Amino acid sequence: MSILTKDEILKHIEEGKINVEPFNPENIGPGSIDLTLHNKFRIFKKTNGIVDVNEDADYKLITELVESEEIVIMPNETILGITVEKITLPSNMCGWLEGRSRFARLGLLVHISASYMQPGISNRQVLELTNNSTVPLRLHAGTKICQFIFEQALGNARYTGRFTDQKEP
Repeated sequence: MSILTKDEILKHIEEGKINVEPFNPENIGPGSIDLTLHNKFRIFKKTNGIVDVNEDADYKLITELVESEEIVIMPNETILGITVEKITLPSNMCGWLEGRSRFARLGLLVHISASYMQPGISNRQVLELTNNSTVPLRLHAGTKICQFIFEQALGNARYTGRFTDQKEP
């Protein structure tokens, strides 16, 4: 398995093997593409109830969808966001969603544990935005918030799970 570099990412996009919509070639770095933050967020409802963590768990029951050009995340708070870009991968490619160091140095995490993107995905990437600092952080829609790393897979597979074709956080 290999990580795609800038030239390979561009080649795969030109050949139609990878689709990024909308696509901005200026967002491609040496080994990844920067993705921008959408204006849709899911914030967790304030409750003292217990949420069972099992196969029937549904994050939508404990969150509410909001749209805003900016949002403040308080220390130790997590919200869900989503990228503007929709990424479509072939069945022999997977990827990794990672934060950007400039924001990590402020205490911002873009995912808690769900950084792996399955082969054959075709969706926007949901972000588990967490403020790990001691100060409030204001996020702005349109910011290049994270990066997607493309990896060639051995064999072919296609994700058809619960979050296929996600369009909102």
